[in-house]
Amino acid sequence: MANYKYRVEITYSEGDEGYVARVPELGCSAWGETVEVATHEVQVSIEAHLQALRKLGRPIPEPHVATSA
Repeated sequence: MANYKYRVEITYSEGDEGYVARVPELGCSAWGETVEVATHEVQVSIEAHLQALRKLGRPIPEPHVATSA
């Protein structure tokens, strides 16, 4: 099984009074009161999303790799 490494964007949400972690390539997101909790929760979300894709027989998106010129 491949070890995918997706980009995670973490921002503070004043409205939610916590941190939102997003994975743009997968459309996953998670919330936590701290960066650490949001990071953990988004990892759980990523695993659940990938597991659902596998179960449905859908392709797993490859992580986008940023390169510099």
